[in-house]
Amino acid sequence: MKEIKVPDDLYQVGAIIKTHGLRGEVKVFPLTDDVSRFDGMKDLILIYKNERISLEVASARPQKNLVILKFKGYDNINDVEKYLRCGLFVTKDNRVELEDNEYFIADLIGCECFTDEGEDLGEITDVITTGANDVYVVTPPDGKEILIPAIRQCVLNVDVDGGRVEVKLMKGLRE
Repeated sequence: MKEIKVPDDLYQVGAIIKTHGLRGEVKVFPLTDDVSRFDGMKDLILIYKNERISLEVASARPQKNLVILKFKGYDNINDVEKYLRCGLFVTKDNRVELEDNEYFIADLIGCECFTDEGEDLGEITDVITTGANDVYVVTPPDGKEILIPAIRQCVLNVDVDGGRVEVKLMKGLRE
């Protein structure tokens, strides 16, 4: 299978997993916690055979853990079948607005993590989403991961533009 190249300026918000009915609707697995964002979205980008296709959402409705989308100009199942297993993306400018102290996971990955005393802990390589709070996975050069809860007591400062996160290591986090 040919590899699809996703440009660095795009952020994935979902993936088409199945058609829905005969009128061109698709079932999308959302990669966002705000499924209402799809309703009326004008600048949704689909990558198909390494080509960017701009889409405008005509309608969106939740269905269990999925979203059913209808794109303007796509009115038949035959128009959308070829897009199964394709990702749906937005540009950085079209991401949802965040509240204060909220960050996109994609922006946190790759940030260097330092203690409040200046010790370089390594790079944030993953973010685990839990019910209570997120957890930053920090990988130091020795490879032994440190899990840091994304709570006020631990995360002191986040500078996404500067690629730096300052934390206070609570007792027991290194063990």
